[in-house]
Amino acid sequence: MATPSGKMMTQQPRDAATPSILASIVATIGPASDSPETIRRLIQSGVCVFRFNFSHGDFASHEKRLAAVRSVAESMGVCIACLGDLQGPKIRVGIVPEGVGETRAGGGGGSIRVETGQDVVFKKGIERASVRSGASGPEAVLPVTYQTLIDEVAIGHKVLINDGAIRMLAVERDSLAGELRCRVTVGGLITSNKGINLPQSELSTSAITERDWECVEWALSKGLDYLALSFVRCAADVSQLKERLDRAWRAGGPWISVVSKIEMPQAVADLEQIVEASDAVMVARGDLGVEMDIAQVPVVQKRIVATCAEFGKPVIVATQMLETMIENASPTRAEATDVANAVFDGADAVMLSAETATGKHPPLVVDTMARILAEAERWQRATRAGPTTPTRLAAAHRGTAALARAAWGMAHDLNARVVVCWSQNGGTARYLSQNRFDVPIVAYSSDPSSCRRMALCRGVTPVCAEPPPSTMLGEWIAAVDAFLLARGLALPGDPIILLAGRPLGKAKATNAITIHRVGEPAGFGPHIA
Repeated sequence: MATPSGKMMTQQPRDAATPSILASIVATIGPASDSPETIRRLIQSGVCVFRFNFSHGDFASHEKRLAAVRSVAESMGVCIACLGDLQGPKIRVGIVPEGVGETRAGGGGGSIRVETGQDVVFKKGIERASVRSGASGPEAVLPVTYQTLIDEVAIGHKVLINDGAIRMLAVERDSLAGELRCRVTVGGLITSNKGINLPQSELSTSAITERDWECVEWALSKGLDYLALSFVRCAADVSQLKERLDRAWRAGGPWISVVSKIEMPQAVADLEQIVEASDAVMVARGDLGVEMDIAQVPVVQKRIVATCAEFGKPVIVATQMLETMIENASPTRAEATDVANAVFDGADAVMLSAETATGKHPPLVVDTMARILAEAERWQRATRAGPTTPTRLAAAHRGTAALARAAWGMAHDLNARVVVCWSQNGGTARYLSQNRFDVPIVAYSSDPSSCRRMALCRGVTPVCAEPPPSTMLGEWIAAVDAFLLARGLALPGDPIILLAGRPLGKAKATNAITIHRVGEPAGFGPHIA
């Protein structure tokens, strides 16, 4: 059985030295990892999803990397998902020219040092920063890329620069002059284009900028599998993107799923609605740690993961997971614990950013992450008491919920090596994944796009293959046996659990479950009733 191109596609066959893991690894592709050799090595080490960060690079570089990923994946016969990460409305300081304040070492523009207690003024209608005399001494006057900041930041609200390294409070607005005066509470060096965070302010800007819409159109033209939406504040932001993607799909375009990045206090406040509206969620701890008190981030992470489990939505934990490995050949003990704790919390996937995009050791980073995940999952298997049924999803899909619970119990009681299903659009596979099986889930579909999207789901090995030409299941089950034996996932006589429906290849048809022993006659009988 094969795709229309004649080639069966599966998820990655890992090197013998690579531990078997259930959690998915998302790796950001960049200059350090975009050669075909490195991409192949990352896939062999456990990468299931490649992230394309639209905050960096141009479409030409992204297209070149996308072509490399797809070429390597096809040559390996694997299903790999590609995720585009939208930048969102990043607010930045304007230009700080040379000759203003301090001169930066090596050139490259000027800089202004601000001290605690000093005033800083954000001003409309200017393009370059300056320093002027104020009532209490010199004060920096800064341009901003988002002009209405001056009108929308309330007095008393926090204004943060450079990921919160410089902190201020808004103290006065002069609407006539188009100025917002802020008082520095933590000083530092301000340079051109540094990001500004406004954690307490309600801004009128859309979560999706004009540049983001250009990226959306590019993603549709290239058939990406996921788009990550940055700076989500409410479920309506997610719906805005999904409506555009749905129109494109109805017009014959690709199906692209939406990953909502939770990185703002407003998103945490509207968490359940956002999770319900999303296809998957990312715990974006970088901006979350700037926008909120950093002491709250660990608790918020657990809350987000738990809410995703309740709704049956895949969740990715991201940012600084193995950050020291950007330079070093080994992580800190704290980083190793952080990766393991993401598994213990219930994350479906963990993400690497600069570690693989620009770091010195991309394959070693993925190898290290896979080893940590394997140890965490080994402990988890020994301590898990039962399935973690997504309660909100179960209420909406009772039949699938009952089959998933039955499959979990059967797999546990029989010590089954694998659970196998036919999941044409990926729904059954995702549901099984959210029940936290401790064995691999091999999910068949004839739709390559569905197979790639399933690569994000915990424990799922997608297999892209054409269904047999009739309702007879013997041919498919024989192919399943051959696949499991060839990949070393099972031995002759091992029990496995099979879920399917009639006819194979039809969406939403799963309605039967059986125990099958590898190499023996099909347990379903000649037909599925």
